[in-house]
Amino acid sequence: MGDSALDLERLRHSTAHVMAAALCRLYGDVQLDIGPATDGGFYYDVDLPKRLTPEDFPAIEAEMAKIIAEKSPFERLEVSRDEAAEMLAGQTFKLERLSDIPEGEPITFYRCADFLDLCRGPHVENTGDIRGFKLTSVAGSYFRGHETNPMLQRIYGIAAQSPKQVKVLLKQLEEAQKRDHRKIGKEMDLFSIQEDVGPGLVHWHPRGARIRSIIEDFWRREHYRSGYELLYSPHIGRAELWATSGHLDFYKENMYAPMDVDGHDYFVKPMNCPFHIQVYKSHKRSYRDLPLRWAELGTVYRYEKSGVLHGLLRVRGFTQDDAHIFCTPEKIQDEVKTTVTFALNMLKAFGFDNVTAYLSTRPDKAVGEEARWDQATTSLKDALTSESIAYEVDAGGGAFYGPKIDLKIKDAIGREWQMGTIQFDFNLPEQFDLKYTGEDGCDHRPYMVHRALLGSIERFFGVLVEHYGGKFPMWLAPEQIKVLPITDDQLEYADQIAAQLREQDFRVAVDRRSERIGAKIRLARNERVPYMMILGGNEQESQTVALRGRDGEQTTMALDAAMAQLRRESEQQG
Repeated sequence: MGDSALDLERLRHSTAHVMAAALCRLYGDVQLDIGPATDGGFYYDVDLPKRLTPEDFPAIEAEMAKIIAEKSPFERLEVSRDEAAEMLAGQTFKLERLSDIPEGEPITFYRCADFLDLCRGPHVENTGDIRGFKLTSVAGSYFRGHETNPMLQRIYGIAAQSPKQVKVLLKQLEEAQKRDHRKIGKEMDLFSIQEDVGPGLVHWHPRGARIRSIIEDFWRREHYRSGYELLYSPHIGRAELWATSGHLDFYKENMYAPMDVDGHDYFVKPMNCPFHIQVYKSHKRSYRDLPLRWAELGTVYRYEKSGVLHGLLRVRGFTQDDAHIFCTPEKIQDEVKTTVTFALNMLKAFGFDNVTAYLSTRPDKAVGEEARWDQATTSLKDALTSESIAYEVDAGGGAFYGPKIDLKIKDAIGREWQMGTIQFDFNLPEQFDLKYTGEDGCDHRPYMVHRALLGSIERFFGVLVEHYGGKFPMWLAPEQIKVLPITDDQLEYADQIAAQLREQDFRVAVDRRSERIGAKIRLARNERVPYMMILGGNEQESQTVALRGRDGEQTTMALDAAMAQLRRESEQQG
């Protein structure tokens, strides 16, 4: 078995089955739900006659090792719906999952040793292909992620191609726990999510809001430099708009309930696309006008089940780094290349230079002319090749309305995160009857490309926190300098220093507390402030500062020299 993403997903999903089989052997009365692969491993949601703790893991792992040693094959079984219901007798959660399978779709089980599970697959050939795993944690999880449903136990594990790789993953997991953005966000007072307001709704505190404003200002500047114009669109729209776009048919369960306004149903927007289309339709467009590149930091709201909410990484209200490009067929090749280059430069500016991609191509059921699909797919491939980006092809994995590429980055500890997306859309131009006048004087249908570079500001911010462990580079740090007077006698001098720094646009704060200098240094370090300026009697007398980095290195120098050094560092990106 190779090292591709599909191979790893197959391995991890198979390990989840082996764990479920071990649980059934050990505890007998087990109600099963789902056991998918995750980015680093797997989990399985179960209802057991006892509450598990990490102390139970060695016994479960030992039973898993026995099943692996048996080298039992994974056998695929395709059955009728009635046969499936009989096979799942007594399995409440699995029977509900069975009812989710649309009529006409195949119903498949996989048998492994004495364990049988409703599953689409795929799996490894036999349990002996599983060479490295470790159970890591257990947590509560509501069935289907809804708090009104029964609480299950979610058992997490990691799986890799070898025990050595498992050790690497365990070390990565340990480091990830230290970098958890929820933990660091609380320590640095960056944001909060408050139950009194609602799960998945983010409050940005002053320090977090400062970083967000830096990100957004940089984003706007780079978009203007790259030939984009910025839009602002409403937060609600009539039901007819969402019916035309198809959201009411395909996405309504993720939209918040409508409100009645003057006899019309209005929905809070889950996406910005229909509004950008309305701007396009507000004028007659010519081929001379295209391409049009329109971007928006548009806040949207989507209903996510409470069980999947996770800090800033999965929320219900978020601001999309969104853009739409309207282009002629003749210019689409160059436009896609330009977009990919722009995405790479944006990610590199934030310190992400390890970028890979996934190319999703035409599924069996698709809208749009096949020739357009071919041209769009070729343009995506060529753009990736021209930037020497490694990519995998998900054949037939594209949306029904167009091919796409997903750009993925690796963070400081090697975890992969999906960031940018470049998605063709052959559906919405048809639904909204978009046109432009061609060189021949006739109406033509433009290409439309959805494009996000950072994804959502909330999720990107969470990834940034974990990537840097809160130790943001100078240009992103919410407070670049903390001025620490040793005694109250230096407070006036500290205020003078801070005022001069602010005049030079440095982000600075003065610790005015009557604490010992050691306590002030500890707080500044806990807040991950890049630099401290420590001011004692000697510094006040000589009109100097003791510049101390968060790594502990300290040098006394004139303020002008310190500002010159800090200016050089604050201008460095990437």
